Amino acid sequence: MKYQTEGSSGADINACISSKTISIAPNKWAKIPAGIFLEIPYGYEGQIRARSGLAFNHGIMLLNSIGTIDSDYRGELNVLLYNAGTSSFLINHGDRIAQISFARTYRAFPTLESADLSLTRRGANGFGSTGV
Repeated sequence: MKYQTEGSSGADINACISSKTISIAPNKWAKIPAGIFLEIPYGYEGQIRARSGLAFNHGIMLLNSIGTIDSDYRGELNVLLYNAGTSSFLINHGDRIAQISFARTYRAFPTLESADLSLTRRGANGFGSTGV
């Protein structure tokens, strides 16, 4: 992991591939090992994010949009990459494949069950209801 600039909010994650390369065919995905093991403090999470250059130039994105690394996870960090491009994409050992940012988390517990919810102007209006 490495922050590339003084103002970077995310640190780059590199592929750690024993076979030296992994090929991802169009419309397929692969789990890419990063060779990193983290101990994130309780109350924080790691957020795995796509690299914009890979998305723009090659159609490579995260399969699960943003990946969450919980504070109690102790296994190797892996990145789920999806190829939305039109040709196979080759990942080499050491390539920058994603980035990680850390954020404070808050538990919403205890929760209370209720048959009645308070009324709001928006109500149950969902997708697109706050504008275009």
